[in-house]
Amino acid sequence: MFAVIEDGNRQHRIQEGDVLSVDYRVGAEVGSSLTFERILIANGGGPSIIGSPMIEGASVEAEVLIGEDKGPKLEVQKIRRRKNSRRHTGHRQKYTRVKITSISVPNLEIAEEAAAPKEEAATEAAE
Repeated sequence: MFAVIEDGNRQHRIQEGDVLSVDYRVGAEVGSSLTFERILIANGGGPSIIGSPMIEGASVEAEVLIGEDKGPKLEVQKIRRRKNSRRHTGHRQKYTRVKITSISVPNLEIAEEAAAPKEEAATEAAE
């Protein structure tokens, strides 16, 4: 089962158990939960549910793992040639690290038996 959520003008394809970096939440404490309600697409192994633009009543629960996480440092240099003018600055974006705990979408068909034959075929091929 997967879903596509929208958060901070970005779209993320998620499954239960995924660890994700989302935009920094000021009040998020480690162990607390976040709810994402902007779900665009959901699939449980059968037919997909596509929102127009969002799926009504759908939500994704996530647990906060790290309240404030920093991304890589981006260095910006501006040089004007032959003018002896240089400027060097840096920036590190803040993120909140979350783990997806549950995805709930009304009227979504979840096909459990579709995953089992693939695992059996992989074990037979390995032998």
